[in-house]
Amino acid sequence: MQDVDSPCETLLVSIESSLTRTVMRTGMSTYENFDHHSPECRDDIVGYYEAFREKCPVGRSTAHENGYVYLTRYADVFHVARNDALFSSTRAAGGLEGTAIVIPSGPFGGNMQYPLEMDPPDNVEYRRLLDLILSPAAVDELRPMIARHASRIVDEFIESGSADLVEVLTNPLPSAVTLDWIGFPEEDWKRIGRPIHDVFTSEPGSERAQRAYEGMAYMEKRLAELITERRAHPQDDVISRLLEERKADGSEFTDAELFSVIGIAITGGVDTTTSLTGSVLVHLDEHPEMRQQLIDAPDLLIDGTDEFLRRYGSVTAMSRTTTTDTEIGGCPVSAGERVLVPWFAANHDPEVFSEPHEVRLDRDASRHLTFGVGTHRCPGAHLARAMFQEMIHQVLTRMPDYKVDTENVVGYASRGNHMGWDVIPATFTPGPRVGDQVDQFTSASGGSNETYDVVLDAVDLVAEDVVAVTVRAADGGVLPAWEPGAHLEVRLPSGRLRQYSLCGVPDDGASYRIGVLREAEGRGGSAELHEIAVAGRELTVRGPRNHFPLVAADDYLLVAGGIGVTPILAMARSISARGGTARVVYGGRSRATMAFADELSALPGIRVDLVPQDEHGFPDLKGAIEASAAGTAIYCCGPGGMIAEMQRLCEELGRRADLHVERFAASDEMEARLTSTEGNTPFQVELARTGVTVDVPVDKRLIEAVREVVPGIAYDCEKGFCGSCETRVLEGTPDHRDEVLSEAEQATGRSIMICVSRSCTPKLVLDL
Repeated sequence: MQDVDSPCETLLVSIESSLTRTVMRTGMSTYENFDHHSPECRDDIVGYYEAFREKCPVGRSTAHENGYVYLTRYADVFHVARNDALFSSTRAAGGLEGTAIVIPSGPFGGNMQYPLEMDPPDNVEYRRLLDLILSPAAVDELRPMIARHASRIVDEFIESGSADLVEVLTNPLPSAVTLDWIGFPEEDWKRIGRPIHDVFTSEPGSERAQRAYEGMAYMEKRLAELITERRAHPQDDVISRLLEERKADGSEFTDAELFSVIGIAITGGVDTTTSLTGSVLVHLDEHPEMRQQLIDAPDLLIDGTDEFLRRYGSVTAMSRTTTTDTEIGGCPVSAGERVLVPWFAANHDPEVFSEPHEVRLDRDASRHLTFGVGTHRCPGAHLARAMFQEMIHQVLTRMPDYKVDTENVVGYASRGNHMGWDVIPATFTPGPRVGDQVDQFTSASGGSNETYDVVLDAVDLVAEDVVAVTVRAADGGVLPAWEPGAHLEVRLPSGRLRQYSLCGVPDDGASYRIGVLREAEGRGGSAELHEIAVAGRELTVRGPRNHFPLVAADDYLLVAGGIGVTPILAMARSISARGGTARVVYGGRSRATMAFADELSALPGIRVDLVPQDEHGFPDLKGAIEASAAGTAIYCCGPGGMIAEMQRLCEELGRRADLHVERFAASDEMEARLTSTEGNTPFQVELARTGVTVDVPVDKRLIEAVREVVPGIAYDCEKGFCGSCETRVLEGTPDHRDEVLSEAEQATGRSIMICVSRSCTPKLVLDL
C-alpha cells in the first residue's frame, strides 16, 4: 500500500543532493530531479512538496518538454490561479497543440476544452452554461436521484460481503449520476464510466490506456449523436436544457461548443469524485475512531467534507502559461514559461493549515484550493460534494464494519495531476437489499438544513448575564427531533448568525431551550439576543445539527466551563433519564454566574462538583480524569484554554481516545465581518442583461438579492475568498469586502464578489 504520510528519507536525501547542484537561470534555482510525476512524488506526495517548500519553494524543473516553473506555497498558487492576464490557460499562450492545463501537455489534436482552456472574457459564455446546470439549487434538485442511484448500486453488492469498492461503488455511482443527468441511456453508463477512470489511472502508452481512449472515443460519438437527437426531440435532461440557451448576442451555441462544455461536465464529474471517495474510505479504515465519529454524528460529514477535500483532493495540479515577464514569490519568470499550479501543495502549506497532514473534522478548511480559485474554479463543486457525501453515508450506514485489505490496494500510476485509488478490496458483514426504501444523506443526520420560524415562548434569567430562552414553532407544529450535543443556528434581526446548544428535553417536540450569556467583549450577537428576547418575538432558525454527540458508555465524565454547561446539561439529563451515571465538573467565575447549577444537581445518578473560581480556584481536571475508570467517555465544553488543557492531560494520561470536545469561542474575524451589518447602507442593483432592478437593504446580502432573480448564479464559499461569484461591474462603485481581488484590482472597480461585497454608490449595474 502506498502511504502518503510515510517519512520518505530517501526522497529527502535526494532533494538535499539536488539542492547542492543548482543552476542559476535569471535568479531562480533549477532542479533536475523535481518531477511531480516521479515515483518519489507518487509514494509520498506530502513529503515531496514539503521538502521543496522548505528548501526552495519556487524553482524550475527540467522535466517534461521544455521544463517548467514549480510552486509549493499557498500564496503563490493562489496568485497564479487568480491572475488570468499574466498566467493563461490557453494553448496559444504556450504554443501548444495539446491540452494546455496539465504538464506534460495532453494528446496532440485533442478537442479544446470549453471553458477550461479559455481566458476571460472568452470563457464567460461557456462558464455560464456550467453554472446554470451546477448551481447549488440545481444540485439540491438532484439529491433524491443521487440517493436512488446510491441505494441501487449498493444493493447490487451488499449481500456478497466483499468487493472492490472502486469497481462496485466509487466509479459506478458518479458515472450513473452524471450520465443519467446529462441524458445518456442506461446501457451507456458502464461502457463510458470505467474508461473515464482508466484514463486517469493507467500508465501512458499501456494497453489499458489504449482501451481507455477507445472508450472515450465511444463517449464522444454518443454525445455527438445525442446532441443531434435532442435538437430534434428535446427531453428532460441537461443536453436539452443547454440547447435552449442563447449567447449574449442571441445566437445559438454550436454543436461543437456544447459538445466541449458537456464533455467537461462528464469527465470532470466522474473520476474526481471516484478518487476522493476512495481516498476517504481508505482513511476511515485506517482511523476507526474517526469512522465512529461520523457514524455517531452524521452532521460532521457536512462540515468535514471540505477538510477531506483539502487533504485528499483528487486533482493535485494543473498548469498555466506566463504571458508577460513577471515574478512569482520574488522569483523572475519569463513570458512563455509553463507554471505548475499544485493545488495539493497549497492545501498542505502549514502557513495556512496547521499540521496539514492530519485530518481534523473541526477544522475550517473552506479556504482549500482543491476546486481551484477565481474564474476557473470548478463549477461542479456542489455536485461533487453531494455525490461524495451520499457514498460515504451509504457505506457508514449499510456496511459500517467494512475492512480494507491494505496489502492489496492499488494507487494511481502517477499522482502528478490526479491522485486516488484504482483498487480497494474490502470485506464487510453482508446486509439486506433496501430496494425503493431510499435513505437520503440529507435526511439521515437527524437535523434540518432548512430555515423555519419560531416564537419566543419564555425568557428566564438563570444566572448573572445568562438567560434561558424557550421557543416554539411559529406554525404550532412539531419541531425537528434532536439529541444531546445538538445546536440551533439563530438568525438575529441584524442578520447575524449565532449557534446555541440546546439544553432542554430532547423528547419534547413542542419546544427548544437555549442558554445565552451576554458577553461584554463579544461581537454583539449575545447582547442583541438579550435585548430582543421577549415573549412573542419571532426569529428564524436552522437545525438542529449535532457535531458533539453523546456516545454509548458505561460511565461519563462531563466537564463544563461557563456557558459551556448548556450541552453538558442536556447530556446529563439524558444519562439520568435512562438510569445511567455521570460525574459533572462545572467551573465558573462565581456561583452567581453558573447557570443551571440547581438543575444539574437535582438529576438522579449525576454527581456534580461545582467549582466557583472565586471560592476554589480552577477545577482539578487531572484529578477528575485520573479518578474516572478506563473507558469512561469524557466530554468537555468551555473556553479554549480549558479544552486545550483537557486535550493535553488526556494525551498525557493515555485517555485521548475517550475525549470529546466542543468549543464555544467566537469564530474568526472573517465570520464576524460577514454577519455584521455595521456600516451597511441600502442600495439598488440593476441586472443589465436580465433587465431587472432590485433593492438590497442593510440586512440583506447582495448575492441573496441577485439569486432571487438569477437563481443559477455561480457561488460556493460565500465568504469572499473562492472567486466563484466574481461579476463584472458596468456602473457604480463596489464596496469590496473580499479576500480575492488585489488592491489594484479592487481600485479598478471592474468586478465584484457579490457574496460579501456591497456598494459605495446608491446603485450598482452588474453584467447579469
